[in-house]
Amino acid sequence: MDDEQLIHDWLVRTLKSRLSREYRDIKDNLAGRENEFNGCYPDLILGNHGMVLAVVEVETEGSIGKEKAAQWKALSGTGTKLILMLPKKTVKRVTELLWEESIADRVSIGTYDIAINMP
Repeated sequence: MDDEQLIHDWLVRTLKSRLSREYRDIKDNLAGRENEFNGCYPDLILGNHGMVLAVVEVETEGSIGKEKAAQWKALSGTGTKLILMLPKKTVKRVTELLWEESIADRVSIGTYDIAINMP
């Protein structure tokens, strides 16, 4: 498993734990393609009372591209809230991709930054 996959999986688990206070039903796709939503397999599917309220895609620097933007478009096309978790330094590039796909108004962006401070 490469470093980006480790970061991705760690972040999905962390988000699942943090979001469990707000959502009663959280499904992840860490073990493989188990939870399909609109023909895609988002990292997290967030729901309450049997309703899907949002889907979350966790991206790393290496996973961002035009192919991913097409997947984001499919996920956002259902009217369900799409949340992208991105490395902080990729926000500009992702925002441009969202505009190109005409979905910038339907996607929420969250960021993460991994910083190591040595003495």
